[in-house]
Amino acid sequence: MASVTLERNRKKRLEQAHPWVFAGEIATVDGSPEDGGLVDVLNHQGRFLATGYYNTASQIRVRIVSQAPLAAMDTAFFAERFANCHQHRNRFLPGADAYRLVYGEADFLPGLIVDRFGDILVVQLLTLGMDKHRAEIVEALVQVMAPRGIYERSDVSVRELEGLEQKTGVLYGECPRHVTISENGLKLIVDIEEGQKTGYFFDQRENRASIAPLMQGWGGRSGITLQEIATEDGSLQILPVNKSGKHVTFPYWDGATVLECFSHTGSFTLHACKYGAKKVTCLDVSAHAIESAKVNVELNGYSDRVEFVVDDAFAYLRNHVKGIEERSERATVPGATGAGAKPATKTDTAKPMTAGGGRTWDVVILDPPAFAKAKGAVAGAVRGYKDINLHGMKLVNEGGYLVTASCSYHMQPELFLETIADAAKDAGKILRLIEWRAAGKDHPQILGVEEGHYLKFAIFEVRSKNK
Repeated sequence: MASVTLERNRKKRLEQAHPWVFAGEIATVDGSPEDGGLVDVLNHQGRFLATGYYNTASQIRVRIVSQAPLAAMDTAFFAERFANCHQHRNRFLPGADAYRLVYGEADFLPGLIVDRFGDILVVQLLTLGMDKHRAEIVEALVQVMAPRGIYERSDVSVRELEGLEQKTGVLYGECPRHVTISENGLKLIVDIEEGQKTGYFFDQRENRASIAPLMQGWGGRSGITLQEIATEDGSLQILPVNKSGKHVTFPYWDGATVLECFSHTGSFTLHACKYGAKKVTCLDVSAHAIESAKVNVELNGYSDRVEFVVDDAFAYLRNHVKGIEERSERATVPGATGAGAKPATKTDTAKPMTAGGGRTWDVVILDPPAFAKAKGAVAGAVRGYKDINLHGMKLVNEGGYLVTASCSYHMQPELFLETIADAAKDAGKILRLIEWRAAGKDHPQILGVEEGHYLKFAIFEVRSKNK
């Protein structure tokens, strides 16, 4: 087998289980390795380190697939790896039939993603080394998972860095465009052909469930209390009663009002309703995404508690903040400013309202797409994350919650928290960190491979400094 010998002065990442070898780390190439074929990786003393597949078209010249010598990536090789992947998901997601089955480097199969949607598998082949073995991959998946169909969604630009064209289509069996899956007791219809990435984002499964405690306990703010009252049959029952002493019959009287931005298929909206939210605003800039969300909300019987908005999240948040600020100005004596401003005895209507917003919510959820897909985009991403979090927390009712996430790897955790802290300072808010999470159990992380630690998820309690 051909081999590559590494530079003496390279960083010893390979010895710490990092699966990438960059072009600049290679001192010599021995033999005639074929692009996409296997090579042994040796240190400067000629000692074997690992086996990986090679590609001169990529700056990641070798991607490691085995810490032991490996002769071929054949069907048996893939079948063994897939069986291990399946066992891991069965252990940590018992009973689940929808999850990420293969997570690239973290499952020791760099360049390969496989998502399971019931009896349908969706595959992404991201690298030349995996693309050349598509036949073996399909055969092994059929052996291990016995799917009804396998669909390819290799329509991602990263393939072009490997000298590959983007591809989609059926690889095996029958693949309906729409498949129904279950997550945390909810039903979702996924579009495997036109949905983002492979059709659904499994990495937030546990994070979506973590919002459950935020969804109830809000009725008291509306003056609703539990009281013992006599019913028509003369019996006494503990029932919710409003300020006027009337029995409240709405079953979700104690639920939160929720705004989900960047909703995609409405997964956080569904979980909010499941856990008792009173009213949810589901917002996305994509009309297609909102139509998908509507279908999922109706499928679960939550249509009466959800309103849908097609709009740019940045503009929507700003508009409602502006509405709040204008209403505050109109409620003070004209000319009075700062601490000396007093409530007006009569609303100042001389100045026309320019913003149509002004709403607030008990819980605001921000789950945007990646703002920084390259290291050079970090500065712009910081501005973007600060903008949405600053405006988002301004729309949270006092003592409510901001749920915020970043899936940009280049937005490191420390920088993400620092950006949110800066936003809180400018917004005049005090944040209490209630929850800090990463991707779910079907997205394991190899210690030392920082590139796999991409998802940051936080829940903050939001309070004003002057209250």
